[in-house]
Amino acid sequence: MRFRQVGPSLVVHTPAKLNLFLEILGKREDGYHELETLMVTVNILDTLIFTEEHSTEIRLRCSGRGVRTEAPAPTRVGLSSSAPSNSELPETAVPAGADNLVVKAAQLLREHAGVEAGVHITLVKRIPAAAGLAGGSSDAAATLMALNRFWKLKLGKPELQRLASQLGSDVAFFVDGTSAAVCHGRGEIIEPLRVPMGLHFVIARPWTGLSTALVYKHCRVPDKIHKVANVADALCAGRIDRVGRLLHNALEGPALELNPEVKELKSRFSKLPLLGRLMSGSGTACFGLCHSRRQARALASRLRAARVGHVWVAETRP
Repeated sequence: MRFRQVGPSLVVHTPAKLNLFLEILGKREDGYHELETLMVTVNILDTLIFTEEHSTEIRLRCSGRGVRTEAPAPTRVGLSSSAPSNSELPETAVPAGADNLVVKAAQLLREHAGVEAGVHITLVKRIPAAAGLAGGSSDAAATLMALNRFWKLKLGKPELQRLASQLGSDVAFFVDGTSAAVCHGRGEIIEPLRVPMGLHFVIARPWTGLSTALVYKHCRVPDKIHKVANVADALCAGRIDRVGRLLHNALEGPALELNPEVKELKSRFSKLPLLGRLMSGSGTACFGLCHSRRQARALASRLRAARVGHVWVAETRP
């Protein structure tokens, strides 16, 4: 996450994430799932611009990929016979008003700090919604951190992370500021990892999305639990070929059943010469771990030619 002062405004570029590993350990009493995941940030970036507002209002202006400015219309996706009815289909557009996590984060921070300041926020979306790339969580984390500076609140990272955990499971990961971490609990318990090299990915999101709640509703605790330690050790040792073989996501099965486009995309990825391939988070974006940036670009061209959806080349920093 990068912060830059431009005149009276504070500009933040905030990244997407990929899950290289995600296992469901059980269902918690609070209704969430206990999980173990390994996440890395990648350079698909949203931009937020924070400017002084002379009233006490929190104003949000959105532009870019998937922004919704009107009431949502039903989103149709092809679903399997075990999938929910049309009335339950996921809404995949980015809300531009009070339902946006950016506004919720600003309101939460203001109430917590007891301040009455307003702010004008411009959000430029590049991270797609309903993709498993945590664009909304990343934006919320950027808002907490930026307004902590902008309003001169001087809250420490642990306090911001406690607020982050009230907004969503992935928000605390972005507040931590690490580029790779193993996360436990709902995702709010973070163990940063030191990765000795950058990773190269080709990422594709099909034309339709899935809501996180819908995918978790259809997941089950597996009989055999995979352990994150193996992939974490391989990643920290720089054994990228082994990382590719150990990629795992317990949510992939339910997503494949709920959205045939994910199944088709995974089938296409299986035919590419990758170190490994996986769906990220609750989907619907899938990624391939590549040998190099050059290979990632070449494979991205093949996927774009096949018109499978939106396609990116992305990488992590060491």
